[in-house]
Amino acid sequence: SISKSAAQDLTFVIKHPLKLYIFTTYLHENNSYMNILIINPILHTIANDKMWPEFKTIKDTMIYGMALGFIKLGHTVTLATCANYKPSRLENYDFDVIFFKSNISRIAKPARLPFSWDFIKYLSNNHQKFDLVVASECFQLYTLAASIICPSKTVIWQEMNLHQRIMLKIPSKIWHNVVVPIFMRQIRCIIPRSVSAKEFISQYTCRVSSQTVDHGIDIDKFPASIHKKRQLISSSRLIVRKGVDGIIRNFNCLHKITEYSDIKLIIAGRGPEESNLRKIVSDNNLNEYVEFVGFLPRHELGKMISESMALLINTSQDLNIVSIPESISAGTPVLTTSLTALSSFINTNKLGIAKKTWTENEMIDIINNNPVYSENCCNIRNQLSSQYAAQKIIDIAMTQQ
Repeated sequence: SISKSAAQDLTFVIKHPLKLYIFTTYLHENNSYMNILIINPILHTIANDKMWPEFKTIKDTMIYGMALGFIKLGHTVTLATCANYKPSRLENYDFDVIFFKSNISRIAKPARLPFSWDFIKYLSNNHQKFDLVVASECFQLYTLAASIICPSKTVIWQEMNLHQRIMLKIPSKIWHNVVVPIFMRQIRCIIPRSVSAKEFISQYTCRVSSQTVDHGIDIDKFPASIHKKRQLISSSRLIVRKGVDGIIRNFNCLHKITEYSDIKLIIAGRGPEESNLRKIVSDNNLNEYVEFVGFLPRHELGKMISESMALLINTSQDLNIVSIPESISAGTPVLTTSLTALSSFINTNKLGIAKKTWTENEMIDIINNNPVYSENCCNIRNQLSSQYAAQKIIDIAMTQQ
């Protein structure tokens, strides 16, 4: 933001073109328009790092949407990421994207803890031109490089709220107890993405912001609606840890109640568990009430979510689930396990229900009180945009010493 005196002089500047250059320079020097480096080496979650899938695009990733948020605010963005996630086809991006080759991949696995000499060289040679560096996660070698090379410009955006399970959590515990307090003590700050992430990382450093910033989304792709069909929706990869089988079984209990026997369940997504899930549906005589729609483009998924009474999530492991803010943005409440990073946000703002273990009783609650939950979602919609999240990151970063 500009100073009060500069704002008062805005009319004068416009009327005097010769002053325009001075005014534009003032804005840049006061961080109104910045050159931002976003460091996010891991673009996709890889279930099996020995069998890498083929990536068709990076434009559907969370960090790409966040980068667009900074762009829409008028900033210049460069995204630094790992070359292992480079799409198989050529893409045109809305900002600079640099893919860095991985080194020592047997030890620093690209799906978990990628390392790149090229990135270190790039950052050493170019960090001066960036006004702000936003690095994803404390437990990353890319982040460690930024913390050493340009700590005063570096903000760490922290998602993890527990230790990674690699090698019985030992590497993560050593990292957080040794690397974080020693090598990250001079960074600008750590901005947690959730309350649970803040509580976790605050155990190892005092450089943690009291404010949280979750990743934003393109809310224009998820039109808000309070007019719902008699349907519920699950959107995820069809793998074991997503717990879609539990969703179907809870839905079966709901279906047996006469008042709710007309409600349908939409299952969006694909994966190795699909055949098992279809068998559960068939065994419970739910074929007429459960529809598998496969993978959907974002605009089609957004429309289907906005028409549903609730988004159902039953994950046993995932923390940051992009479909949660997408659903809320569409005016659709969320029923989820309390493990997810946004669980406290959901309960506090009455955007659905987050519970350790939920059943058909919670489904009934959301169905019966759907207009109230839906209105709450619509009211908070603008706070979920990528622009809002990007501006909040900048505001927090600029207030830190």
